[in-house]
Amino acid sequence: MDSGAAIIIIGAVVAGFVQGMSGFAFSLVATAIWIWFLPPQTVAALAVAGAFIGQTVAAVSTRRPLQWPLLAPLLIGGLCGLPIGVLLLPHVSTTAFRIGVGLLLAVWCPLMLVSSRLPHIRFGGRGADALAGLAGGISGAFGGFTGPLPTLWCTLRGWDKDTLRGVIQSFNLVMLGLTLASYVVTGLITTALLPQLALVALALLLPVLLGARLYAGISQKTFRSVVLALLSLTGVALLISALPALFN
Repeated sequence: MDSGAAIIIIGAVVAGFVQGMSGFAFSLVATAIWIWFLPPQTVAALAVAGAFIGQTVAAVSTRRPLQWPLLAPLLIGGLCGLPIGVLLLPHVSTTAFRIGVGLLLAVWCPLMLVSSRLPHIRFGGRGADALAGLAGGISGAFGGFTGPLPTLWCTLRGWDKDTLRGVIQSFNLVMLGLTLASYVVTGLITTALLPQLALVALALLLPVLLGARLYAGISQKTFRSVVLALLSLTGVALLISALPALFN
């Protein structure tokens, strides 16, 4: 096994367990590992495929009722944002990709750590929910980051844990499936990438199932805090590593 395959497997295993356990962050965790070694377009394709498979397995393992009134505005916004992100992705450089991911991790993760202490947002209604979905659609096209921005928004809305997980799980599943399809249509995923995609699929299945089984047995607050703290540090490290390229 070469080093590239090992890196792909490690990223998929770690991210799969986190997603199964917490219901979020496959793309964030996998990208935080892969981005140091792989080009942006490859990272995006692997992250979207892995996140879609992981979400599918997690959805079957931890079923939640479909809450269409809450989900619909997010999906409408996401469907509008996805084509924008798909069109922009081929033009993103490695440095820009690292800075974008670094900013997302360094800003979003600390906000999620303190989100329970932030005041709830009561304004905006479904229009604001659709804008959160729009942001999720655009960022999702850049590597499967469909969930972070809508999750933060819905958390600030004051939704309870199970409602939040059910809505975001459904949103992610739809948007990741459409993103994956758009990658195939636009040629971002080619036959040359199939062996790497197969590695991701095989490596994440068992960790996702294991994480899903542990969902009710381990302190969600502690686990989530550890994951978010580590991702925050990774975001800072990415930003630091990308800074020299900005001045060359």
